[in-house]
Order: sequence, then C-alpha cells, then structure tokens
Amino acid sequence: MEKCFFVSDLHGHFDRYKKLFQKILEEKPSAVFMGGDLLPSGLFAFTSQESMVENFISEVLIQNFISIKKQLGKENPRVFIILGNDDGAIEEDAFIKAESLGIWEYIHDRKSVFGEFTVFGYAYIPPSPFMLKDWEKYDVSRFTDPGCVPPEEGAHSKAVNKNEIIYSTIEKDLEKLAGNEDLSKSIFLFHSPPYQTMLDRAALDGKSFNYVPLDVNIGSIAIKRFIEKRQPLLTLHGHVHESARITGKWQDRIGKTVALSAAHDDEQLALVVFNPDEPEKAIRQLL
Repeated sequence: MEKCFFVSDLHGHFDRYKKLFQKILEEKPSAVFMGGDLLPSGLFAFTSQESMVENFISEVLIQNFISIKKQLGKENPRVFIILGNDDGAIEEDAFIKAESLGIWEYIHDRKSVFGEFTVFGYAYIPPSPFMLKDWEKYDVSRFTDPGCVPPEEGAHSKAVNKNEIIYSTIEKDLEKLAGNEDLSKSIFLFHSPPYQTMLDRAALDGKSFNYVPLDVNIGSIAIKRFIEKRQPLLTLHGHVHESARITGKWQDRIGKTVALSAAHDDEQLALVVFNPDEPEKAIRQLL
C-alpha cells in the first residue's frame, strides 16, 4: 500500500486547504482521510451568513476535488470524509450528494473496502460545553461532565428526536457499526480522540465549574474501551487542537492499535502521512 494523508480540524481555512490540494497533486497519495471540523463554523447555520458554508462546500471543496480528479486521472486518491462537532449536520446532505461525482466517500457510520483494509467512520464526540450539538452524544451513559451541556439541550441545525438522543450512546453505536468483524485490518476515522491518552489533553489545568475541577482529558471513554477490546489496526482522530502541544505527542498506542491525531492549534496545516502496512512509522508535517 502506498502513502496516505490524514487531516482534521481545518475549520474552513482556505490557506490550509490550498496546501493540502497542492500536496495531493505533488505526492499523489493513495487515499486522503479527512477527520471532521472541515467547514467554517456550523453556527453560521443560525445566522445570515449561512450561504458562506454552502459556497465553501461547492466552491472550495467540490470544485477543487473535481479539479484534482481531472488532473490525476487514474492516480486520483480515494477520499474518506466525516464531519465534526463544529460542522452543521444540515450540510451532511451536500457531502452525500457529492459522492455521485466520484470525488469522495462520506463515511460516517459506514464502512468501505480499501484494498486489503476496511475503513470505518464515526463523527460523534461526548458532550461538550459548546452549544451546537449535531455531532454530540452521550458516551457510555447519561453522564455529563461539569460545565458541559447535555446533547439534547443545545442547538441543532436539523430537526432531531430528543428521546432518541437521550437513549443513544457512542458505545452502542460503535458496537453496531463494527458488528462481529475482525478488525485487525481496519482503519477507523473518528473525530473524537480516545479518553486519557496523549491525544485528548485539553488546556483545562486549574479550571473548575461550580467549584468542581474540570477533567483535563476530554476524549471518549467509549472509543477508548472499543479500541482496547477490539484492537483495530489504526485509528485516526482530531478535535482537541492543543493536545499535541501539551503532551508533545500526536500519536499513541493502545495495545496493538496505533492512534494518530491531526489536530493542531496553530495556523499551519498539520498533515499526517502514513502507510497502512506500517502505521507506526507515520510522520506529521506542519506546512
């Protein structure tokens, strides 16, 4: 298997996308994994600037990936995409519709065969303090950390069934998504990192809510347990921008599983380059 690219948390910054598009044309990876928080803020869905997001999808993402496909022809990479907690779910239909153009595969809550590997995607994160709740779910129970807003109480860009939210968890979703499959050759594209790892360390030191100290690790317990139990080959994560700066690590290992993060808290594009045959040899470039 040839090299693959992984990016996450580009948040609609065109300069980062420009660097990514150029790298794809220059290096012709076999696949590009995009781990969510790709668009200008999902909160635009509740403002007069909603058209900014629509135009970004069509004019930046779709048009550039069409251009890349035309230029690279048979060398065009597979592109696997999920959204993140800052991306409005109202935009999901645009990503699914664009699949017909052959430019990417929207992989949230789905799986796809990629050579000898199986790719799974999952976008949800545990409850956070943020108000947009399209991509938030209870983790392993209906517990919400101090300072966080329950997922049924925040804002949603699409109509939701609040009863379904209350009784749904990331843990149950992952059990259903993976089924009884052998995951030794699987790649999981997550937005949330796993809990208490080098990838989920937030800058919450010394902070509290109602006198209760805040947990500095904000990843998913369900994702951590899932990895520990099922041992996929490789997991890809984003969401916690500052974690790599605080811990000095953008990769971790959970048993046999290699876990990589492309989240970054500076202006550069953080590009993770890996070979699925040797994921432990991945490198990160700040461009």
